[in-house]
Amino acid sequence: MTDGAHRARSRRILGFAARQLVQIWWFELVLPRLGLGGVADRSRERRMRTLASRFRALAVELGGLMIKVGQFLSARLDVLPPEITTELAGLQDEVPAVPFPEIRALAEAELGAPLDRVYARFDEIPVAAASLGQAHRARLSASDAADTGLDEVVVKVQRPGIEQIVAVDLAALRRVAGWLRRVRVVADHVDAPALVEEFAQTSHEEIDYLHEAQNAERFAESFADEPRVYAPAVAWERTTRRVLTLEDVTAIKINDTDALRAAGISPGEVATVFAEVMFDQVFTHAFVHADPHPGNIFVTPLPRTAAAGTKSASASVRDIAWRLTFVDFGMMAEVPHELRGGLRSLVIAVASRNGHGMIGAAQEIGVLMPSADTVALERALTQLFERFGGMGFAQLRDVDPREFRDFGVEFGDVMRSLPLQLPEHLLLLIRAMALTSGMCSSLDSEFNVWDAVEPYATQLLNEERGDVAHELLGQAATSAGILWGMPKRVDALITKADQGRMSFDTSRLERRLDRLEGVARRIMSAVLFAALLIGGVLLLSANPVLGWTLMACSALPLAHTLFAGAANRMRRR
Repeated sequence: MTDGAHRARSRRILGFAARQLVQIWWFELVLPRLGLGGVADRSRERRMRTLASRFRALAVELGGLMIKVGQFLSARLDVLPPEITTELAGLQDEVPAVPFPEIRALAEAELGAPLDRVYARFDEIPVAAASLGQAHRARLSASDAADTGLDEVVVKVQRPGIEQIVAVDLAALRRVAGWLRRVRVVADHVDAPALVEEFAQTSHEEIDYLHEAQNAERFAESFADEPRVYAPAVAWERTTRRVLTLEDVTAIKINDTDALRAAGISPGEVATVFAEVMFDQVFTHAFVHADPHPGNIFVTPLPRTAAAGTKSASASVRDIAWRLTFVDFGMMAEVPHELRGGLRSLVIAVASRNGHGMIGAAQEIGVLMPSADTVALERALTQLFERFGGMGFAQLRDVDPREFRDFGVEFGDVMRSLPLQLPEHLLLLIRAMALTSGMCSSLDSEFNVWDAVEPYATQLLNEERGDVAHELLGQAATSAGILWGMPKRVDALITKADQGRMSFDTSRLERRLDRLEGVARRIMSAVLFAALLIGGVLLLSANPVLGWTLMACSALPLAHTLFAGAANRMRRR
């Protein structure tokens, strides 16, 4: 892409943003000042949907990073209205494939050799084409196959010029964020520059295939002892920042229910195991696949003998003859220790239907600011648990749509009125859990997320009880030690008293009593001054001589009040 094309692309992005900002300025700032706030309120939902629809069209047309922007924004439920996030939720990372000659040129430049020397076969038709790169099936050369133990592979090649496109798009987004910071109606709800920087970091990591390869190996190591989960091996000899060669693990897509049933695999069992594995990533491994959409997860049938040793927390899936195979590790979520503690509290609160506990966990995680007025939120959460707690998606479909809609509007209004924020390490985790929930309910209409959470909640509750018991035991041991030594100490004290060797240092106490006595005297002087002064003022009209005499006498207690404290301080020095 030429410099002129880059400038044109930047102008398209900035022009779109400028038009939308003018519209926001007119409807949200100007009309309310003209007394037409009702017009803005009535049209807000329609305007937000139109804005999201136009952005979606722009993203599909420009491709590159703009599709990622739409996907990123669709997860920002904390700062964007549902009209926008819903419209952007279905934005797919599918774009026209790059012509093979361009892919060949980039791959050969990265690998330092012609493709036909590096690979025994390299398919020109891509398996998948995405906004940042595309994947081709290939076969390693005989020597590489002997070294790596791999044969059939998938080669991901970065789209030519994507690094420049990312730089152009990020520069434009940073400029738009600067504009948004000056719009109060936006700045009150979101720190736009920080949001862009968070997105920039994620984007740079995703176009670095060495980073993705390291993620793939770390993920595989996490589940090395788990037969239900697999990740492709990396052919490091044929991997660079812009070319990634992985073991070909293509199998049945996790959402292909017809193919699953044809292979004798129950979609409901797949949903159960998938939920367990995703929760394992959060609470056990603290390293989570943040983009678990259907194209990134396969169900791989296995011979029964290979699956015989499979262990599962669910008795119904103990004898499965398949495994979940994850691919595409460019977007991973770390779960820091402090976040794991907050999530632990949140799961326990959800499992026990404790609205107050959920609020405390949200504040611990950092989603809800400590200054937030949480009375309305706690009331809304209580109503949520009382009416919908424990329901699966199938049961929710039986709820009167009007009741569900009215409660959703009320609950959404409460949430948007609070000072919410999403720490950067939490955003990808929320995306992962949202995709997991949607995937499981599509595989099994009766899937109930509460059932998936319950084993972890039970485990966490048991651990919490164990921690409390351990703490109480420690306190009891400390108290017992003190009590054990108490008779000896008392006996020693009595012995000293009998022998007349007991002494007390009362000097500090005497000094404090002196200070208190001085303060009391000054207080009495102040009261006497006020009484003489007020009495003299009241008697001035009836008996001027007596009035002036009392006022003059009030100077003596006033002098004592003012100077006695200073004299005492000088003596102590």
